[in-house]
Amino acid sequence: MLLSEEAYREIDRAISKYPPEQKRSAVMAALTVAQDEKGWISPEVIRDVAAYLGMPPIAVQECATFYNMYNTQKVGKYTLTICTNLPCALQGSVKAAEYLKEKLGVDFHETTADGLFTLIEGECMGACGDAPVVIANGKHMCCRMQPERIDALIAELKQQESA
Repeated sequence: MLLSEEAYREIDRAISKYPPEQKRSAVMAALTVAQDEKGWISPEVIRDVAAYLGMPPIAVQECATFYNMYNTQKVGKYTLTICTNLPCALQGSVKAAEYLKEKLGVDFHETTADGLFTLIEGECMGACGDAPVVIANGKHMCCRMQPERIDALIAELKQQESA
């Protein structure tokens, strides 16, 4: 088995929310569990999730590539996704994105040389009034990300790494 026993137990909890003949409905939860454990959704993870849920691998692949919260390429330990859609852009997200690129020394969809950070250009995060918005590791929404807040976030994540 590719994932840990705990991961499969977590997937089983998601499956239990659906009728037995609809366990495929837990595909997004299963992908999230797998990504949390492995860091990204590799082809092997797609095949494993498909086998576990009893569905064709292509159906899992379609889900993993349709939604932008799944990383189907290897990423850094920390992902920073910044929204650059028009409402956020009007509130400074393009400048914040440029600052992040300069600070990290990478462009969108690139990973820093130390393997710590991957910068991702994201779509609407539903928080236009709090722009610029950065989602750290696909789970933690950081609002009003001006340079000093970006610096603090990066410093905090680096400190976690050294702890």
